[in-house]
Amino acid sequence: MAKRILITGAGGFIGGFLVAEALSRGYETWAAVRSSTSREFLTDERINFIELDFTDSDRLETTIKQHVGEHGKWDYVVHNLGATKCANYLDFERINHGYMRLLVETLQDLDAVPEVFLMMSSLSVMGQGDDKNYIPFAATDVPNPNTRYGMSKLKAEVYLQMLPDFPYTIFRCTGVYGPHERDYYLMMKSIKRGFDFSVGFRRQMLTFIYVRDLAVAVMDALERGPLRKAYFISEPKGYTQKEFRNIVCKELGKRFVLPVTCPLWIVKAVCTVCSWWSITTLKPMTLNKDKYKILKQRNWLCDVGDAQRDFGFAPRYDLEAGVREAIEWYRNAGWL
Repeated sequence: MAKRILITGAGGFIGGFLVAEALSRGYETWAAVRSSTSREFLTDERINFIELDFTDSDRLETTIKQHVGEHGKWDYVVHNLGATKCANYLDFERINHGYMRLLVETLQDLDAVPEVFLMMSSLSVMGQGDDKNYIPFAATDVPNPNTRYGMSKLKAEVYLQMLPDFPYTIFRCTGVYGPHERDYYLMMKSIKRGFDFSVGFRRQMLTFIYVRDLAVAVMDALERGPLRKAYFISEPKGYTQKEFRNIVCKELGKRFVLPVTCPLWIVKAVCTVCSWWSITTLKPMTLNKDKYKILKQRNWLCDVGDAQRDFGFAPRYDLEAGVREAIEWYRNAGWL
């Protein structure tokens, strides 16, 4: 009998690729969505949809109880639901920690705990990296987040870690890019127009993971990874902003791009104003105080050795191959 898998946040950028990878492995795949969720990239007729309302605990419990009664419990749960930008910390807390906790408690109450519950976390839980010697984050390093987003993700991690015998796996992902994604797309779009904007004059080491490699890693960890452990997920190589720009230029066929470096003090001022405006309007802004701390960080290197040893993590795409495929999709979709 095929394994059953639930993927929350299925309508998002990463979620669609998780669903596709689960289907490719023959899982009975359930995509958790809201009634308002776009299903643009969830068109495979094999997908089973379930509407989970995390704002209403009673309704959530009723929906899951009905599902378990009719179909049985899920063997795997991938909690991919989260918020990366919010107008205030309470929203980060409510979504990134509260929604996950509600799901876990509901599964426990209904005796529907899966074989593995995989939480999609973030490298941001680690906080400031080593900006002097550029030593990668190690599995033994103690998380020390310096952003509201990172703190909310760490709180969710700690909650799982405090549950006795709960079968969790945590993925601390670096920057995820690929088809459908919009943040790195905007950088590529800017480069196509002839400008590449960076922040700060000191060398910055960036890390990436292509979305298809991430989806494969998630399923491999569900099937083969040990339980109750957190993993860094990244291509095992770092890149400078210049290297990223050169790769994008090559794939776009751009011969000349003007690199524009913005001093940190200007970026900080802009992010501060945007944060004030976000609080005033109650609308999240891309630039904010959290984003400033992320932009100014010089070292995003991390040691992925545990993932390589425990479940054979081996990204098939380096940045050049991933960017090539992503740009091809953006072109075909009319984005570039």
